[in-house]
Amino acid sequence: MHISKRLLLGIGAATLIMESVVILPAFAADKVSLFKVITTKDEIVIGISEGDLARIEGQNAGGVARMLVARGSMSAWQYAVRKSSSGDLEQVPLHKIGLLASDSLRVEPYATPLKVLPIDETRK
Repeated sequence: MHISKRLLLGIGAATLIMESVVILPAFAADKVSLFKVITTKDEIVIGISEGDLARIEGQNAGGVARMLVARGSMSAWQYAVRKSSSGDLEQVPLHKIGLLASDSLRVEPYATPLKVLPIDETRK
């Protein structure tokens, strides 16, 4: 039986595509949602992983604010903008911070056109 090079190449390409579709999501890190936290003194951008956000009622800025008020404090990753090695701007986790509830606190969703890097849990 003779298998043409084109058919063999097509089967190989299809296998590679199917493998990447199945395997890559397993290696993908948690997506991060960004929020701007505003007080009377300043404002910062924090990131909460998709897994942590799923445990918050409402899974939005209102849920984050309600959780902060209910607990009195919470930990989150502060995000900042930096240049990547290719020169593109990206949002990256800077360091883990503690937030305290106060009457002047406001939490808003934060949209960015920049690439948002995932939280590296090994840096906790």
